[in-house]
Amino acid sequence: MNSLQFCTDTLTAFGAIIVPIGCANESETLELLNYNQNVFGSSLLAHRHEPPPELYLATWTEYVRATASIGAVAALKPHLVQLQFPILAGISETAEYRAATRKGHSTAAMETAVGLTLLEPERLQLALHHTFAGAIPVLIAGNRADFVSLVRALTKRNEPAAIPDSMGACIVGGYSNWHRVRQYQQQWLEANAGGDWDAEFQQLIKRPELYQDRFILLSRGAYSNVAATEFGLEDEAWLELSGKIRSEHESTHYITRRWFGSMRNNILDEIVADYHGIVAAVGCYRSDWFLRFVGLEAFPAYRAGGRLENYRGDPPLSNGAFIVLQKLVKAAAENLERFDRMYRQSASTSESEIAILIALTTLRLEELASTSGVDLIETAVSSALVATKK
Repeated sequence: MNSLQFCTDTLTAFGAIIVPIGCANESETLELLNYNQNVFGSSLLAHRHEPPPELYLATWTEYVRATASIGAVAALKPHLVQLQFPILAGISETAEYRAATRKGHSTAAMETAVGLTLLEPERLQLALHHTFAGAIPVLIAGNRADFVSLVRALTKRNEPAAIPDSMGACIVGGYSNWHRVRQYQQQWLEANAGGDWDAEFQQLIKRPELYQDRFILLSRGAYSNVAATEFGLEDEAWLELSGKIRSEHESTHYITRRWFGSMRNNILDEIVADYHGIVAAVGCYRSDWFLRFVGLEAFPAYRAGGRLENYRGDPPLSNGAFIVLQKLVKAAAENLERFDRMYRQSASTSESEIAILIALTTLRLEELASTSGVDLIETAVSSALVATKK
């Protein structure tokens, strides 16, 4: 549907305020219409069944093989340069760090290159995880502190940035892997003896697929920092389920990035990813679990520290718009559960799961949350099933 008027009417029904043009306070409706834009594209869908392999997989397959004999830290540290530096305020602006991470210089003689400290390096695991859109490397930290250290090293330039307690996973994208650059350089020089490598390097940097990687970082803790007791589960059982939810959640982000060209820090993306994570873990969708994950278990009260505040947007939604967003998220989650209960009456197949994923990426949050939400999801899934059989 995606009708602007439909979405505007839905926002008004959920309490969004429209103020006259020219007033100091921006319209909450306009804020949310902008925030809820669905940017998922369909142009890549034609390749969803046989997506071209990511070029970095060959190199990461080497890392995985090495891990089996020497462990993940020893396999990765020589090649992921950030693992050769500690977490230290201001380190990203030092000449040594910049030379190593931006120019690929060796860290052998660098004073600050003392290495990243992990509490349980022996528990760090590396594997290739297979998804509907192909394989992606997954790095699993041994404990929460090590996960935070890895996130800081690999996404925050080794700076001691604050990492939300509710964050238990992330996808590292556009990672410049100097090991792959050196591999390319060696192959090019062998094929072009006496050639101008500096000129070739300028051409190389125009092709990021030849040197940039994408991989997933996972923690082993409770999903969204929610305790097992909140769901009446034993700790070990909840940690196992958390791992399944987290892995499938991040895999879903990877799939939407490859199939639809988008992976955002937006609550629609989180709804889609958590839907598939929860279903993968327990076989059906639980809106009460999702609402607790995002801090809305006591709606209309919002629990500070819930994941929803991590997806407030940039610039962040105003307080009024954020309250309306909470209402939309609760209604959308409940509509998803109603749909899922009906849909699970028939046998679930990989084709049906793909159809649901495609369908959810065609809808806006206003549509998911509306009184017509269940019907809109059903219609979108039916259309997706037809499309996937063509």
